[in-house]
Amino acid sequence: MRTEPPIPAQEAHGFDDVGRPAPALHPAVLDDVRRIWGFDALRPLQAEAISAGIAGRDSLVVLPTGGGKSLCYQVPPLAAARAGDTRIDVCVSPLIALMKDQVDGLRTNGYPAAALHSGMTGEERDDVRRAVRAGDVRLLFVSPERLLAPGFDAWLGTVGVRAIAIDEAHCISQWGHDFRPEYRQMARLRATFPQASLHACTATATPRVQQDIVDQLELRDPLWLVGSFDRPNLIYRIEPRVDGRRQLLEVLGRHRGDAVIVYCLSRKDTEGVAEFLRKEGFVAGAYHAGMAPEARAKVQDAFAEEKLDVVAATVAFGMGIDRSNVRAVVHMTMPKSIEHYQQETGRAGRDGLESECVLLHSYADVVKWNSITDGSADEARARLDESGADEEAYEALDASVEQGRTQLEAMQRMAASPVCRHRWIVEHFGQQYAAAARDDRSPDGGNCGACDVCLGEVRMAPDSTTVARKLLSAVVRTGQRFGAAYVADVVRGAETEDVARRGHASLPTYGALKGEDRSTLINYVFQLVEHGLLARTEGEHPVLVLTAEGSRALRGELEVPLRAPPRGRGRKHATAKAVHGAHEVDTDLFDRLRSLRRELATARGVPPYVIFSDATLLELAARKPRTLEEFATVKGVGEKKLADLGETFLAAIGG
Repeated sequence: MRTEPPIPAQEAHGFDDVGRPAPALHPAVLDDVRRIWGFDALRPLQAEAISAGIAGRDSLVVLPTGGGKSLCYQVPPLAAARAGDTRIDVCVSPLIALMKDQVDGLRTNGYPAAALHSGMTGEERDDVRRAVRAGDVRLLFVSPERLLAPGFDAWLGTVGVRAIAIDEAHCISQWGHDFRPEYRQMARLRATFPQASLHACTATATPRVQQDIVDQLELRDPLWLVGSFDRPNLIYRIEPRVDGRRQLLEVLGRHRGDAVIVYCLSRKDTEGVAEFLRKEGFVAGAYHAGMAPEARAKVQDAFAEEKLDVVAATVAFGMGIDRSNVRAVVHMTMPKSIEHYQQETGRAGRDGLESECVLLHSYADVVKWNSITDGSADEARARLDESGADEEAYEALDASVEQGRTQLEAMQRMAASPVCRHRWIVEHFGQQYAAAARDDRSPDGGNCGACDVCLGEVRMAPDSTTVARKLLSAVVRTGQRFGAAYVADVVRGAETEDVARRGHASLPTYGALKGEDRSTLINYVFQLVEHGLLARTEGEHPVLVLTAEGSRALRGELEVPLRAPPRGRGRKHATAKAVHGAHEVDTDLFDRLRSLRRELATARGVPPYVIFSDATLLELAARKPRTLEEFATVKGVGEKKLADLGETFLAAIGG
């Protein structure tokens, strides 16, 4: 049951990097953070979450990707061990790749962590069990299925479980954007481990999902911590998709050599985009659920190891991606919800450095998503019919379909509205938005300074109302029997066989927008659908029809805004600029340090970001420490890494 309101970000208090007071954490705990992770300050709400974990109080922790939620369940086991508690902490994680990356990173820092999963040999699993028994493991990562498997929970009971953290906890909620039936098993945790405290952690959850998580896990008097959903280091751009591949190249041109994720709607699209990019000289690969597991793992590993710059992927390329230096995320089609958009764009800039998120959209995306939803619903109803399901099952299916449509409509409104993207996302999740000044981009804090709207990049089509009326007229004069592409051909005066055969070359609207780009005109038509001036009929071959509002616009009673394609941008974001105040980054040194990091990571069989993050390398390339003492003051350098890697990196800096 919910026992207190959440602590929202704007009222939070914690020992953090913006100077707010902290809960009374023991100095040894803060020393652990400095010694192991190399951080001399905590981020907002981390101190509160860590305190709850040490005290054994249930908690719900909602922090954005890159907000440091992992530290909230990694620090308490060390404090418990120091107090003589021999029990272990368990972290439930949905993917093997995610578990492996976290364990690799923790071990590199000198932290006693391990994982048990199906990708290990029997001998490897036995070694982990012995290490747990010997007290050499303080945090054990497992999957939901393994945690509640017959016999495994009993074995854990003999070891003793102090606390259980459920990562990606939104997966437990049927109202979440990524509901997973196997996560619903987590509802048994309270009965199976009654003495353990439970800590639900997620980066994305609306208030309704937060409440469902608390209810499903039966959290007892939970501390409810909700951080800001704003990611101020992300620059959001939402553009009409006119020539998607050309627009993609413009984005990638600003990030050549950087890590980029390109999200596509279909498996075929991922393969086509990856092949196109390879021909354009990019080191790119495709990733989707239809690939063999070995092929998917190969692409994911290559991306993590910085052997692959760009991955064109479906949403199957998701939670297992822990690479901190993704500099751009591009959506070639509109996601099906703001929750998906927030989580997928959140994979950019996890190291806190400026990164870019570009969404290319069209109303055609809405049509595709609705078609997919209808097809899935029909299949689900057929399965219910075969199984003789009760009325409640059909009602649940209908509710799920309706929820999906509602989420898609919210995403469509955001894409079509010229409103600050940061504000829209934050307010969607039930929080108030207060823009923070971002250097010269927002000196007075009056706007976010980090989206296309607030940067003044949104362009409207010249004389858009006249353009709209010509398009609406073409729909009417061709009998309201055609789609967007044909209407575009008529108004641009295309000399096609179909136009000639139907006699439409003699219409007054034929050639009315001669010289305009066909793709741009098609996009304008879809914008008219978004504005409610045109509607698409149902059926296998939908056509455009005029609405009542469209008739008003055609009579000149309404002004119609049409957004024009963006102009090219020259500025390259999220590069090795002066990100450390007075210290200018030596970009050549930064590149050398990246190469060294990659070599060390390959030799050790871990992803490069496990060695050091880009943020740490940038600080090294800016400050150029000459001694181990100076090296130790760099953010992200803990005791173990200092002893293990300090001399090697100092030699590279001095060379």
